[in-house]
Order: sequence, then structure tokens, then C-alpha cells
Amino acid sequence: MAKNELFLYALMGGIVLLLILAGFIEQGFEATLKGLVALQARPARLIHDFTALEGVGATLVNSGLVSALSLILVRLTKVRLAGPTIAAFLTIMGFSLFGKTLLNVVPIIFGVYLSAKVAGKPFAAYLLIALFGTAMGPIVTYLVFQSGLNGIYAVLVGILGGTVTGFFLPSIAISMLHLHQGYNLYNIGFSCGFFGLFAASILAAAKMKIDIQVIWNRDPSLTLTALIPIISIVCMVSGILLGKKKAFTDFLAIQKIPGRLPSDFVDQVSAEGTLVNMGLLGLLGSAYVFIVQGDFNGPVVGGLFTLMGFGAFGKHVKNCWPVVMGVVLSCFVFGKSLAAPGPILAALFGTTLAPLAGQFGVLVGVAAGFVHLVVVERTAAWHGGLDLYNNGFSGGLTATLFVAILEWLKTTKEKREGP
Repeated sequence: MAKNELFLYALMGGIVLLLILAGFIEQGFEATLKGLVALQARPARLIHDFTALEGVGATLVNSGLVSALSLILVRLTKVRLAGPTIAAFLTIMGFSLFGKTLLNVVPIIFGVYLSAKVAGKPFAAYLLIALFGTAMGPIVTYLVFQSGLNGIYAVLVGILGGTVTGFFLPSIAISMLHLHQGYNLYNIGFSCGFFGLFAASILAAAKMKIDIQVIWNRDPSLTLTALIPIISIVCMVSGILLGKKKAFTDFLAIQKIPGRLPSDFVDQVSAEGTLVNMGLLGLLGSAYVFIVQGDFNGPVVGGLFTLMGFGAFGKHVKNCWPVVMGVVLSCFVFGKSLAAPGPILAALFGTTLAPLAGQFGVLVGVAAGFVHLVVVERTAAWHGGLDLYNNGFSGGLTATLFVAILEWLKTTKEKREGP
């Protein structure tokens, strides 16, 4: 294992331990364990803020354990810890604050594993799909605990539902990528939303209630507020200590990359520059939340973790800010509060469209962010909150629209100009 990869393992492992330790300190050992167990049966569909359901401590420990599982899988499958796997790791960490649990992610991962076996491929080839595909974890929790089914029958149906979902995700993900051509970084979120639309329709036809409910912690603790700034500073300092001046030059080199899938900044540039990029995105994202007076709760901190994670795999300061400005502009035009759940999450997660700004410029990035907000506030109802990456679903739709128009304009211009 290369020296830098070993350091990245130590850093990611350290973040896991930080979350678990902070959780037990925040809530106490006994209360945290009780909350952690209870959390497994809590509603997991969008938006159920675990910090408001079982406390900050139990939520942080849940996040630490689920993300530890993902890190172990990366190591066992011998997939390199680089841009894509760092993005998956921190995304899982973030969404385990409001949707993913140890109970509901395992059947999804197992389903993808079976899919790899049927396709005659090593599980390592599908690992990223398995990790990001845990966005469909809520379907397991719903079938086991909220569907009206009882006993062992509910457990078996939940496991089967999650396994079937994971089994079909690889085939869907490959097809969805062709639609937006890599300009939506959350391709699995797009795929999960597509699958979730059909799953929600079947559940509704079976007379099961899948109404959207928002549980949002408006009084988060100091621990949650300080978490991302602390981790961001650690990432930046780590990058600077590893690379010294080279960390800054590599950071600047990252800003020149459009970010279109797949853009592994660790491989393309360096781990040092990537860590600086991740840390700065975390600090700027936290500053945005402070400025709009948002709540540093489970979903928002989850958004910041995801922003940082994709700072290793497609996002950087230069291609993110136009999308955020587009979301802000959309809020002003349509009279929405910047601190409301939908807009603040759209600003953080909507940076999935950063490659559009990176490839086609600031104006396209702003326009994409503007459209994304109005779309994302409708799409959750389509899949009943079963896809935790709702911004990925909306981002896929928005990116597909923009790519189709931009490609048409390009082709038309070329035809007019002639050979």
C-alpha cells in the first residue's frame, strides 16, 4: 500500500473514531446505546433527522459504525482508497445522520454482491455501486417496520426487498450514466430515484402509505455545529503537512479540472491537493450555512460531509459556487427562505451539477442551480422518499435537460458553420 493511501486510511479511520467518541461523550454511554438500537427501527425515508429522533450521540455513533463498514469493505475488496471511495465513504457518513443504518444498508450491499456474481465480475468492480446504492436503505426499514407487515414475515420481506433493489442497481446505474453523460456526480442517486419511482408506485398500489414527512432538528448541539469545521481544518492541515508548497499548487491545478465523471483528483493531481480542496469546501459550506442561519443538524451536516467527499471526486471551489448562486437566485425569485430544508439542502447537495459549470462556464452553472431547486422540491414525492439521494435524482434530470440542449446548440452551430 502506498504511503499516501495508508495516510488516507488513517485519516478516514480517525474521523470514524472521532464521531463514535463524540457520540458517547455527547449523550452518555447507556443512553447512546439505547438510542442506537432504537434508531434501527426509526423511519429512514426523507427527511427524518436522526438527531431529532434518538439524539445527537446515538446518531453520531450510527454514522461512525456505518461508515466504518464501508471503509472495511473498501479494504477487503482491495479497491484503492482514492477519489471515488473517499466520496462514497464520506457520503455514507453524512447520510447515516438521516437515513442509513447498519440494519438497512446490508441487504442493499448484499444485493449488489449477488449482481456481481451473476454478471461474472468481482465484487470490487461493483463496490462503488454497492456503497452509493445504500441510498435505497429506507426501503428495507420501511418494509420491516412501517409497511404494516408483522413478525418474521416483515423481516423476510424487508431483506428480500433490499436485496432485489441492490441486485438491479448496477444495470440501472450504467444506463443512467449515458443520459447525463457524467455531468451529474450523483449518478447512483439518479439511478436510485428512477428505481424508487417504480418501488413507490408498487407500494402505493398495495395500499401502503408512503407520505412524505419532514422531521428537522432546529436546535442542534454545539458538537454538530463544530464537527465539519474541525474535520475540514484537519484535512487542510494534513494536506499541507504532506505536500507543503506542492499542496497549494496542486489545489490550484484541481480548480482547472471540469469535474465530469470520472474525475479522481487523487489520481489526476495528488492526495495533498485533494485534502486541501476537501477542507476548503467544508469550511466554505459551513460558512454558507452560518450566513443563511441554517441549522447544523443531521441533514445539513450530511450535506457538508457529502460536499467534502466529492471534493475528491469532481467538486472544487471554482465549479461549485455558480451552482450555489443559482440556487440562491432561485430562492429570491420564487420567495423561498434560504434556510428552509429544501433550499439549504439544494445548495449543498445541488453541487452534484458542478461539472456543468466546470465544462460550460459560470452562466450554465447558475442556470443549472436555478432549475435544480424547483425540480428537487417535487421529486421526493415521486419516489416517496425511498431514495435518500433525492438531489442526485433531480440532478440527473436537470443535467440530462441541460446536456441535451447544449449538445443540440453545439451540433446546430457546427452545421451552420459547415466544414
